[in-house]
Amino acid sequence: MKIKHGMILAAGLGKRMQPLTLKTPKPLLKIGNKTLLERSINLLINHGIEEIVINIHHLGQQIEQYISNFSSKASLIISNEKNLLLDTGGGVKEGTKHFKEKPFLVINPDTLWDEKHSYDLLSLEQFYYKNQKHCLLLVNKKLSFDKSFKGDFNLKENIVSRDAENNFIFTGIQITNRNFLNQVDKRVFSMNEVWKELLKTKDLLGLESNLKFHHLNTFEIFKKIEKIYKI
Repeated sequence: MKIKHGMILAAGLGKRMQPLTLKTPKPLLKIGNKTLLERSINLLINHGIEEIVINIHHLGQQIEQYISNFSSKASLIISNEKNLLLDTGGGVKEGTKHFKEKPFLVINPDTLWDEKHSYDLLSLEQFYYKNQKHCLLLVNKKLSFDKSFKGDFNLKENIVSRDAENNFIFTGIQITNRNFLNQVDKRVFSMNEVWKELLKTKDLLGLESNLKFHHLNTFEIFKKIEKIYKI
């Protein structure tokens, strides 16, 4: 079985990346010769995703223009949040309404994605279909380029937990379906609210990535990664 639908979260304000994001939305910043958005789109397309929703808010017209000129095998659809920023959970809930009961990938372009992550994506997809539960791709914080991360979760036998001290970071890729989102009866909400409910019943699952984790978290980290990452 193959997942055919995906969503890219591109509506953030990018405040920690200022001054770069004062005139350019964060997804359109470049590392090497590709924008962060292009890297996310390519990863999904190479996996076989046929329809990709991209939500927009901050400087959204630039992303709309970029997408209109982007040559893609997949159908690229804009979910416009220009009048109200819906946060991560609300944005996904709004943007994926037409996916109905079909599972889908959600990807955050803040992580530096490339072809090496294709195996992780395939493994996560297989893991989702085996368990039929909300699945996150996690990485041990020891593999993070940015050493300031304290960790989001712990992971034991593929069950995700959140404790006083956490050793795993959420990479920015997850697989879910709308049943999990519909459990939150709000329009504006964080994906953290979905995770919080699933953590209570041990229904949030995770798969570990063994790749170096490059997350473009701040202006300072962006400039450091920009110097070493030329592809």
